[in-house]
Amino acid sequence: MQFEIRALTADNQLQTLTLEAEDEVAARKVCETRRLRPVSLRALGATRRRRSRGGSFNLILFSQELLSLLDAGLSLVEALEALVEKESGEVARGVMEALIHRMREGMKFSDAIGLQAEHFPPLYVGIVRAAERTSDLPRALGRYIDYQSRMEQVRATIVGAAIYPAILLSVGGAVALFLMMYVVPKFAAVYKDSGRDLPVMSQLLLAWGDFIGKHSLIVIPLVVALIFFVVHHVRRIGREGRWGQIAAKIPGIAERAVIIEISRLYLTVGMLLEGGITVVTALDMVAGTLSAGFRVKLAAARADITNGDPVSKAFEAHGLTTPISLRMLRVGERSGQMGAMLTRSAMFYEGESARWIERTSKVVEPALMAFIGIVVGLIVVLLYMPIFDLAGSIQ
Repeated sequence: MQFEIRALTADNQLQTLTLEAEDEVAARKVCETRRLRPVSLRALGATRRRRSRGGSFNLILFSQELLSLLDAGLSLVEALEALVEKESGEVARGVMEALIHRMREGMKFSDAIGLQAEHFPPLYVGIVRAAERTSDLPRALGRYIDYQSRMEQVRATIVGAAIYPAILLSVGGAVALFLMMYVVPKFAAVYKDSGRDLPVMSQLLLAWGDFIGKHSLIVIPLVVALIFFVVHHVRRIGREGRWGQIAAKIPGIAERAVIIEISRLYLTVGMLLEGGITVVTALDMVAGTLSAGFRVKLAAARADITNGDPVSKAFEAHGLTTPISLRMLRVGERSGQMGAMLTRSAMFYEGESARWIERTSKVVEPALMAFIGIVVGLIVVLLYMPIFDLAGSIQ
């Protein structure tokens, strides 16, 4: 069986490798022989098999419930046992039972969750591992919950701003398609028998409507297939995390897309630094959450930091700062509160981005309504223009 492993080397460098092993325990022993400390271990193809059994594992809900039980005074194993007793989902129950089994065998909590990479991302494993050094797991869980809440808030703001325009386009497209498939062919039949010369634009509209009406059995499946293709493509872009890369190419949005990406980078790195993780390791852990372009910039900045450059200088040299965030980074370096300053910078730009999205949506929505109204109105006017000409000739 093949395993994909993300592990820390002896000098705390994050390394990803793929190796063959009989099971997870054997893969872990291979890492130990190579003096590697696993952060996450995933059997290739395991995610699909796990999902096929139905249900899902909600990491945020798990963390919230675990934090509540730990704050109530339960030990970690007792808290996990309590969660298993109340859990009805097969997948979540299996995940927690596996954690309990491994911890009873003497494995650390961070190592146990690292063996289930399909449910626990490297970021989560990293903050738990750092918390084990200070015996402050509840604080680390609270920090991760707050981080995910902020990320979900940003995502919800963007999705919420896109829902209404998507509905407008869908309804407008459906109305225009109905007019072209049903109403326009009816008018075309009437005008064809009248023997009158029609305006050029009306002739084109009627020709298209007549064509669509006669081939509706072909047009409708094509439209449905196009919708499914668009939805599938949008989901794939979301899974691959390429929205930022696409937005960076759109005039007027590119600058704001960069700000949102920087904000996410700062929030993630700030959380890890506050959890006691070193800068270089934190940069390695967050690389997978960024777009391809930012991963290249971050790798270059990481190399400069490894060579001894300050974080502010490395980030500035590779386009990972703004004038305001650069000042805050320098203050964080002088005060030794780099994690806190990164988090504050992220919060500042989160608020600014939310206000920008709100203003943009207030402009885009009326513009879309006007565009759809113009399209539908143009179809109706072109349909009735011959009638207006006929009424004028009768007068």
